[in-house]
Amino acid sequence: MAVDYAVIIIYLAGMLAMGWWGMRRAKSKSEFLVAGRRLGPGMYSGTMAAIVLGGASTIGGVGLGYQYGLSGAWMVFAIGLGLLALSVFFSARIARLKVYTVSEMLDLRYAGRAGIISGVVMWAYTLMLAVTSTIAYATIFDVLFDLNRTVAIILGGAIVVAYSTLGGMWSITLTDMVQFVVKTIGVLLLLLPIAVIKAGGFSEMKAKLPTEYFDPLGIGGETIFTYVLIYTFGMLIGQDIWQRVFTARSDKVARIGGTVAGTYCLVYAIAGAVIGTAAKVMYPTLPSADSAFATIVKDELPIGVRGLVLAAALAAVMSTSSGALIACATVANNDIWSRLRGAVSRGGGAAEGEHDEVKGNRVFILVMGVAVILIAIALNDVVEALTVAYNLLVGGLLVPILGGLLWRRGTAAGALAAVSVGGLAVIGLMAAYGILANEPVYYGLPASLAVYVIVSLATKPTDAAVLAAWRERLAGRGADTEEPVNEPATT
Repeated sequence: MAVDYAVIIIYLAGMLAMGWWGMRRAKSKSEFLVAGRRLGPGMYSGTMAAIVLGGASTIGGVGLGYQYGLSGAWMVFAIGLGLLALSVFFSARIARLKVYTVSEMLDLRYAGRAGIISGVVMWAYTLMLAVTSTIAYATIFDVLFDLNRTVAIILGGAIVVAYSTLGGMWSITLTDMVQFVVKTIGVLLLLLPIAVIKAGGFSEMKAKLPTEYFDPLGIGGETIFTYVLIYTFGMLIGQDIWQRVFTARSDKVARIGGTVAGTYCLVYAIAGAVIGTAAKVMYPTLPSADSAFATIVKDELPIGVRGLVLAAALAAVMSTSSGALIACATVANNDIWSRLRGAVSRGGGAAEGEHDEVKGNRVFILVMGVAVILIAIALNDVVEALTVAYNLLVGGLLVPILGGLLWRRGTAAGALAAVSVGGLAVIGLMAAYGILANEPVYYGLPASLAVYVIVSLATKPTDAAVLAAWRERLAGRGADTEEPVNEPATT
């Protein structure tokens, strides 16, 4: 294992080094939070794919393949479909708004009266997303170093908090690009073919497993529908995803680069399911489906390759964790704390170069990072935490966000009602039916939609001047000019 340890240690040291490099580059709010809005298509595609394909997509995706066969790909497949939909239909408009948060977009669309409530809901979502990613460190470091769960969470979390705090989005972008390459090599090019070969090939897999393992719908229609409802729609509105869209150099980069990333996710989904299916052939009686990834890596891969694949799993967790952390801190600072202090800027697009602006965001990332680590240590159930996060996001914010983008008649009163009713509905239904039940999002989302439409039609239409300003921003006009960029755009 010495070679494997060396690979992991070099990888982790590289992450910290990139954080230090990013600190020297991130001199303004725009550079720190959205990488100066100047990523080209190559880097944008890699970093977008990295953030959406986290530990749940890698370790969990293989586990679903172990449990259900090829249909276990549907969870990650739904994530890819959501990213494709976002990129094709919405990303260009989102990129042209030149804002920093989803709540700022709602402020522009609804005349500044929907921001703080939506900010609280989005903050809760990003916090739980960061927590679930941080918990996953325990699994990986247990396999690597046989570490205590608490120590593993502190070690992994501290590294992510360190490079995120130092360089902000520039550090996260650079580390995510490395993580994308490591995941591609480790999972797609190494683990996938080795697993299939070790299982005896597809013919042997079909001979040893029940036929339902090769049924594309074997996981069940209701489960697939729930995945699409939660993950596909969740991709459309999450602050962690939107903040990456804001980094695009142009709306064309956001659209094309995101489409490439979404397509990559579909391939990754199938690969994870195939690896899990192969693991079922080799280890038919594992105590937990989620242990399939670690087991096949530990027992079947040669020295060196094993270290690289475990680094790929670590990369998957770190990319989601860092993206969720900076999103959580951005929302906490811009949408909650600044509003409570009465210091929010209604312009939304200005790129402030003040040093204390960067320092303030660093402080929030550090504080949120420590909170995430402490909650991760105290919390045991990853699935429940992630379900709460996505139920709140989809049930509370999907309707007012998409309504604002697609329906001119939507009003601020309708948006506030939709956030309140949808959020309270999913919370109440989770209490009644259980956190893992499907009913909260099944009923909470229609309730949010109904209230949004009824209240919007019953109240005075949004002021024409507000809508005119909104259309100007959607067209890429009307935003304050970003600070000048002296370096060439990153491609």
